[in-house]
Amino acid sequence: MAAPGLQHPGFLLANLKVDSPGKTLTQRCRDLAKIIDDHHAKELHAIFSWLAENIFGSLDGILAGWNLRLLHSRCQDFAPVVDFLAPSGPIMKMVYKLQAEEYKYEVPVNYLPAPVRTCIQEGVLPDCPLFHYRTHFPVSGVLTPNLMLNPFEFFMFSFATCLVTPKCFPAGQHGCGGGGGSADSAYFALVDMYLKYFLPTEGSVPPSPFFDSRGPVSAPSPRSANVSLGAYGVHSPSLLKPHIFHQPSVNADPAAQEIWRSETLLQMLVEVWLHHYSLEMYQKLQSPQVKEPFSPSEEHVLAVRVLVKHLHAFSNSPKPEQPASSPTHSHGGPLEEFKRVALQRFVRQKLFLFLQHCFGHWPLDASFRAVLETWLSYVQPWRYADDKGARGGGSDPERWESFVQENLLVYTKLFQVFLNRAMRTDLVNAKNALMLFRVSKVFSQPDLADLIHKAEQLFLEPELVPHHRQPRGYPTPGGQGSGPASARQRAATDAVFRVKSHVYALEGQDCRYSQMFGPELRSQVLKSVRVLAGARQTAKRVSDRCGQAAANRSFLSWLAAPAAADSENALCGVEAEDGGECPKKTHEFLDRALDNLCTIFKLNQGQLTQLVANAASDGDEGESERRPDCVLGEDGPVLTDLGRMQMINGLRRLDVTYRGDPELQPIRSYENAPLVRLLYRLSCLLNAKFEGQMAELCSRRDLAGRLGRRYLGAPAGRRARLCLRPLASYGNILALGVCYVVGALLSLGPVACTFLILAAVLLHGVFVALWEDGRKAR
Repeated sequence: MAAPGLQHPGFLLANLKVDSPGKTLTQRCRDLAKIIDDHHAKELHAIFSWLAENIFGSLDGILAGWNLRLLHSRCQDFAPVVDFLAPSGPIMKMVYKLQAEEYKYEVPVNYLPAPVRTCIQEGVLPDCPLFHYRTHFPVSGVLTPNLMLNPFEFFMFSFATCLVTPKCFPAGQHGCGGGGGSADSAYFALVDMYLKYFLPTEGSVPPSPFFDSRGPVSAPSPRSANVSLGAYGVHSPSLLKPHIFHQPSVNADPAAQEIWRSETLLQMLVEVWLHHYSLEMYQKLQSPQVKEPFSPSEEHVLAVRVLVKHLHAFSNSPKPEQPASSPTHSHGGPLEEFKRVALQRFVRQKLFLFLQHCFGHWPLDASFRAVLETWLSYVQPWRYADDKGARGGGSDPERWESFVQENLLVYTKLFQVFLNRAMRTDLVNAKNALMLFRVSKVFSQPDLADLIHKAEQLFLEPELVPHHRQPRGYPTPGGQGSGPASARQRAATDAVFRVKSHVYALEGQDCRYSQMFGPELRSQVLKSVRVLAGARQTAKRVSDRCGQAAANRSFLSWLAAPAAADSENALCGVEAEDGGECPKKTHEFLDRALDNLCTIFKLNQGQLTQLVANAASDGDEGESERRPDCVLGEDGPVLTDLGRMQMINGLRRLDVTYRGDPELQPIRSYENAPLVRLLYRLSCLLNAKFEGQMAELCSRRDLAGRLGRRYLGAPAGRRARLCLRPLASYGNILALGVCYVVGALLSLGPVACTFLILAAVLLHGVFVALWEDGRKAR
């Protein structure tokens, strides 16, 4: 390789394309770190786009890159890769070198989330300041516009898009762990590092550690920089002021020079991870049957949860101590202002639409736990506050009152959607019961239900004119409005305005709000409690049966029926992946969930006792054998909504029997498949050869005819025939084997044993035939 000062930029890229594929990730990181140290920004500019694609994969998903989502901590390359991509690592040094020279990089609009792409293509300015002043329309006649991003924005866009772009992993490239991405992958490690570095919960954002000949890297120029938060469309005195991003004065607060990176990171993650559903589409079509072009993966949702948890910790982190003479003392500095508005301005609306889509379209399986925990993490900001004792319903509920008001729909509407979803799942399954228990436990925290109920009452208040909205600190004319009563009135008006603004912004001005503590949902909760109590009874009954089955199983029956374990699991409602988990835990989850629901909605003991009694009668042993609730349709019985709930939760069931040819029914788990097929072919040969003789035997009226009809008979409408399929049952094979072993111990040969077995079967048939004749005679 030529000396850095003499090398053409294109040579460096060509050499990397040739050398990189044959090296390990550790070797690539080592070589790239040396290249970044030795080369100037002009040479690095030529390889930056290729390097981002080589690391994170192509935007179309054809190239998988370094497979960061599959690179786990047990891999040898994990530590070198994470160190290379760390916020203070070589790759970020390269970014800051290019940032100082104000290079730009193109991103086709087609790879942006659908709402942003639609806005740009229609010539409308997106609501996110990140994309303002960055759209570039080619002059060559190409209709597709591009975004022109600075190096830091381009790097973070490539990093964020890596998670949501489906990758075409070549054969053999599935990570050293051999599994899919998880929370211990390099990608999740980097997400955590970037959030802690650029959105710190302690102190300020570290200044850029890399310098060029002109000094430290500062914020982008005003035209390419992020516009102030005031341009986000919200008018509030707490918004960030334009000057904190755009004044490169050497006397300015150092945090003001670095805050643009924090804002860029947050907006990029929110736009790429969450902004896939437009508000207009949500307000028009909220049906779960509506198919959206984008469906998040479980790994995607887990990353969103990491973001939500860190943002709560960031927003509620302690403020640094500042002297009273500090110019930023009154406002707490730009970072503190950013903490106050980060969730409300950038995350709240997009996260609600994201969760709403997941609640309505996610499969009814245990993977919904990832969505559920993301939602529960967002609605519990007190869990991540600096003082862990300040819970939402704990010692200081007033601290979280405004958060509940500003996020009322996240609490109430998603709770109602979850309740409807939970009633459509099998609550006897331990994983589904656990999810219901988790939600009920969170919403039953002290004072949380009261905070939600109070916020709902504020929304139902008549419209109030916010006449007091003026710069605080200036008295009203005549000295009025400065007393305690006026302060309470202002606070009440602020709260009403806060709740109504939140609901109307998401649901529209003509929305019909469904109260969480209104009569409609209360009626639904009573039905749900009855179903829940019935599922609890079913789980208890299944648990008792499971224990009895385990106690009664003998060693011989276990050997004779290998399918017994499967049958027992089916009886107990246990899935194979549960590893034989007993439903006793299910009963405990349902029992505690029932108590929590009664606490949330203040159900009295009389109502609860009656509901449990009704559920117990529905779940009675004799009642469970009856058919579920149905209505008669053109093609026969049709399940009602109540009937479906009864079947899902095991309260009723339909008797399903096979009515076809017994020899052609599916092979059972307790049968030997090759032997079933062999005996079927043998039966067909014997039946074809002796069909006439068997029919004549079965038509006789004497004892021989009755024996023939017993052993050669068939369902009505079918001719007599021999069926050897029972000999393929593992239980019968084991019984025959035991008979031959006993015969060998008694010095009987195989022929003698076979004769004795056939004689015993014949005598059994004669006895049954004579007993049936005696019954008819009586």
